[in-house]
Amino acid sequence: MPAEVRVLVYQAAHDEEQLAAVRAAYHLVSERLAGVPGLLGNELLRSPADPTALAVMSRWESMAAFRRWEQGGGHRGDTAPLRPFRDTRTPVPFAVYEVEAAY
Repeated sequence: MPAEVRVLVYQAAHDEEQLAAVRAAYHLVSERLAGVPGLLGNELLRSPADPTALAVMSRWESMAAFRRWEQGGGHRGDTAPLRPFRDTRTPVPFAVYEVEAAY
């Protein structure tokens, strides 16, 4: 059985205005992605250690489902509102993980 997948995309907000813009972009992107096959949900996360550091974590039913969406024509357009807020402090703006174990 394929493992679920988690995708983290790192975002940054350096003041309250940017934080509000990230939140608005997150909600817009989430509305656009509603109903994407294989997408189980997503969350906007904020670090308590560094309040400027955020991440959007999406949950996918499998790597195949994530790859189909990622390689599809709508991927870039649907996620464009968040792109200006990518965290450039990280060497890679995202990470993909397969669930190895869960309770």
